[in-house]
Amino acid sequence: MTKRMTDRGTSSLPVEHQLYGSAAGTECQSTRDFYPANIPLQAYNTDGMNLPPGSYSLQSCGASGAEQPEENTHGPPQPSPVLYKAAAAAPKHMATLGVEAELYEGLRVNSATEFEVILFLNQMGVFNFVDDGSVPGGAVLKLSDGRKRSMSLWVEFITASGYLSARKIRVRFHSLVAQAIDKCTYRGILQLVGQHSEVRIRIRDRYTLQITPAFRCQGLWPRSASHWPTNNRSTNPNVWMVWPPPRLISEVKHEGFTLLSQESTYIRDKQTSAEGDAWLLDFYEAEESLLNQGSRQLCLNILTTLVERHLASTSEEGSQQHPVDECYGAKMAGEGPPLIHDYYIKTLVLHECEKHPQEEDWTEYTIPDRISGILLQLISCLQHRHCPHYFLPQLNLFRRQTPSAMELAARRTWGLLRTLITCPTAFERL
Repeated sequence: MTKRMTDRGTSSLPVEHQLYGSAAGTECQSTRDFYPANIPLQAYNTDGMNLPPGSYSLQSCGASGAEQPEENTHGPPQPSPVLYKAAAAAPKHMATLGVEAELYEGLRVNSATEFEVILFLNQMGVFNFVDDGSVPGGAVLKLSDGRKRSMSLWVEFITASGYLSARKIRVRFHSLVAQAIDKCTYRGILQLVGQHSEVRIRIRDRYTLQITPAFRCQGLWPRSASHWPTNNRSTNPNVWMVWPPPRLISEVKHEGFTLLSQESTYIRDKQTSAEGDAWLLDFYEAEESLLNQGSRQLCLNILTTLVERHLASTSEEGSQQHPVDECYGAKMAGEGPPLIHDYYIKTLVLHECEKHPQEEDWTEYTIPDRISGILLQLISCLQHRHCPHYFLPQLNLFRRQTPSAMELAARRTWGLLRTLITCPTAFERL
């Protein structure tokens, strides 16, 4: 498939079908200086919530228990000064950070302390979008036939084989951000972290901001995800009720996807040249549209909060304390690399939506059942060491997780589920 790159990172892309087939808690209180207060969070405080349902009282930001928020004087700075300086250094290629209705375009809140900004690149030139399955979870952009590499505005990022290299763009952007931080008034509290070319900024040793150059692909759908949805009535006539409904499927596919310049965790340990230059397929907008129905997003918010508070750390210190004790006010201690990522939970919620397609399955009154089912699903995936990507089921989200980490996560998840089932006041304390 060939797509013509236009001059707007968020515009729809006219498509010429030619070559390659179908293409595709308290933490929150201190973040309001970083982004506008009305940006929806993906993690919510569950204080004041009781089950059985019907009396939910969720707050997007708030202190837990008796803790009272302090006036925010130590929140992370706005990302715009660094991004503006970086974009100004490469005006041909990088769009400025857009703000629409007081919201940063491309901002994602992954947790109370982890943020990501998707910086959409200017779309210039004509590239072939090659999605033939050779790069797991990714695709490549190849300069159109008949066009000389030296004639492209992306010449410094195009390989000898004619690919627009995500790796070269990452390296260049990393250099621009490093220079911007060095000249920024916030340089005393900002630090580039990691040994790779992706831009990850540590802010006051508390917050992490990842900035990812990307292309927005509206009106397209990748061939590697053409099987979705798998529960189509035409392939399974015995199913009388399917989710998502046809209208929502059309909306999601029209919304399209994003090509991220991130390194893929799905490729082989030793990358080939094409894999290193490939772009990662991202379905964030599609996932958000699917979950914006009934109480699905509310269910996800509760689950991610529970995970961040009680399952996220790999510290053995946290595993020594029985989750039932937390039901009576104790907190799990310890720090370490994430044990369960929020994206795993989001994926399992989407799978649960297909198992329970009716809207009456996703009300406030059914949330306890959905939470229990998803936690059981998580335990099963951890025990089998396999969690399929929702849109690309050939990808295993647990591919790089160690057996010991998954075993620990399964034990903790079972302890959390047992607490929710056996402790009447669990949701008031956890």
